[in-house]
Amino acid sequence: MGVLYVSDLDGTLLRSNERTSEYTNNVINSLTERGMIFSYATARSLITAKKVTSGINAKIPVIVYNGAFVMDNRTENILIANYFDGSVKLVLEDLFANEVYPIVYAHIDDKEKFSFVPKLCSPGMNAFLKSRKGDVRTNAVGAANDLKAGKVFYITCIDEPKKLKPLYEKYKDIYHCVYQTDIYTNEQWLEIMPANASKSKAIKQLQAFLKCEKLVVFGDGKNDIDMFELADESYAVQNAHEDLKRIATGIISSNEEDGVAKWLDENFVEMPK
Repeated sequence: MGVLYVSDLDGTLLRSNERTSEYTNNVINSLTERGMIFSYATARSLITAKKVTSGINAKIPVIVYNGAFVMDNRTENILIANYFDGSVKLVLEDLFANEVYPIVYAHIDDKEKFSFVPKLCSPGMNAFLKSRKGDVRTNAVGAANDLKAGKVFYITCIDEPKKLKPLYEKYKDIYHCVYQTDIYTNEQWLEIMPANASKSKAIKQLQAFLKCEKLVVFGDGKNDIDMFELADESYAVQNAHEDLKRIATGIISSNEEDGVAKWLDENFVEMPK
């Protein structure tokens, strides 16, 4: 029986320095060599996810952009894709009408880009964009309407809660929306994705793709609840939100103590060939 192991990144597999430890890298690389089927699921792009997990060189499928894509960690090929349909243009127009000008991720001329209007960026957006300085996907545009270009798959709004909360309430039952405070900057984020793009749905797609019968997951935040509910076994790190701990199969060591890697090292059983 094939087992798929999936971990969240930030606050779970990553330490607070936004990196996987040498121990975690060695465990995952070693166990995947022995046949472990492992993936991580993150809101990050593949580019930023690979930076913070640079020591993991195993060939694994990874879930990025909160489930918009499943991609090959080595070839960077898209294995499974979830894009918005044409209704996304109406969503963007509604955001503009509420003076929210997001960062929009899309494939434009077959290249991944994140677009934004510099003169309309909030302070939180500017701080985020500064952290992505030099990123090849950067696409500064001149006007809000330019944000509608390409095949859109992810919308990130970083602004005041009083502006974002009503938009979350409006769209949460139509699209996959994540409304939360960023754990590193304390800025309020609203992320809007296609309805089929979520960690749990992407994991389900990946599980079918890999023909794995059992699912074991690891997480720390309330946004991991859906994948915990999907899993056969679910483990919350010690630093996890109490709501997640309440539904977990068990509690493991914290992200600072490499809890996921330690659990895998102690519990992974190699299947006979």
